[in-house]
Amino acid sequence: MNNDLYFIDFPGRIQAIQSEMAKDGVDVYLGSRLRTLSWTTDAFCPWRSYIVIPSEGLPTVFTFVIDAARIADESWLDFDHVLGFAPMGGQDQITVISDLIKKYLKGKKGVVGVEAGMSNYLPEGNLTHFEYLALESALPDAKLVNALDIIDRLAVIKDEGTINRFRKAGQMADAGHVAVFNAIQNGGFRKYTETEIAGIAALGMRAGGSVWEWSFTGGNEIASGYRTGLMGGACTPPTGRKLQAGEPLMVDLHSMFKLALGDHTHNYLLAPATPRQRWHAQNFVDLVSLCLETYKAGISPSSLADEMLIFCEERGFAEYMVPGFEHGIGMLGDEWRIGRNDGPFPYWTNPDHIYEPNEMLICAIQYACPEEEIGFRYENAILIIEEGCEIMSKYPLAVEEIE
Repeated sequence: MNNDLYFIDFPGRIQAIQSEMAKDGVDVYLGSRLRTLSWTTDAFCPWRSYIVIPSEGLPTVFTFVIDAARIADESWLDFDHVLGFAPMGGQDQITVISDLIKKYLKGKKGVVGVEAGMSNYLPEGNLTHFEYLALESALPDAKLVNALDIIDRLAVIKDEGTINRFRKAGQMADAGHVAVFNAIQNGGFRKYTETEIAGIAALGMRAGGSVWEWSFTGGNEIASGYRTGLMGGACTPPTGRKLQAGEPLMVDLHSMFKLALGDHTHNYLLAPATPRQRWHAQNFVDLVSLCLETYKAGISPSSLADEMLIFCEERGFAEYMVPGFEHGIGMLGDEWRIGRNDGPFPYWTNPDHIYEPNEMLICAIQYACPEEEIGFRYENAILIIEEGCEIMSKYPLAVEEIE
């Protein structure tokens, strides 16, 4: 038994993929999504990358040549199975990938599973139209089929090593919040801009071991004043705006540990706060508390949303709510969809997906009142258990008033 708290059986993952390939009649799997590279290689692959998985044996990663040695050094795979492609004769990605696939097919016809689909997540990595056509031309005897559901169904339930990585990432986000609080307390906020707050948080998390502020929506997302109330504002990269007394401040931090993502938002009222601001803040805190108490195995995104919106109606603030309460989470690149591609809208979350034990997601709540220039956000990675959920960031839930 491996005693490493963060151990993941990556060869076992490859064998699980190969078992699913056999069931689905796929001879070779060509992965191109960032989530797939993270889940199979245990290395950060920021350049266009691919993984070719045969029906048996080790997979081979292809990445831009300048990064191949670093990825091989960090991955569990050896240097013979992490190769570079380059814009030179016979070394471009279509040529090297198709040559390897032909080798595995041994000159016969076969089925190649590819990752093709749609996402609202920019760096998803689905095969492009050009790549698809080029591979079809290079592999005239093979049949290309969409097989991305193989990875998705295997990755939904998290193993203990993955869960422990998320726990550690949550602690790192907490370290960032401590650094921000120490900087802004006792009127210290008056010295800073949103961008400077983002930097203070980043330094705090880096000191705690975080390796990247991973969000593709602006690193650490910081909003103050009217910017907190931008309806649906799920992307608030920091600006040079100075923090000001009498305004809200939203601090949304993104840590990363061994490709597991920490994501936690804390909110403040920079004194003096008005009774109306405190009313909004109490609504928000009560809603988040109820939402976290409601998560458990056996419910669905739609049933949870219905329950939360009833509460919002009863309290008289439903008009300030974005009617969604979560998004998916996994290893780097697996940020958006909850569950698998089995809902009423292709490649979107299935609102009736039934949560299972050891599934993870981000509890994500946005409260926005743009006409009063106030809003709050809550994000926190959670682990679904039989009778509840475990939150990864332990930073106390509150809208703190800073004197």
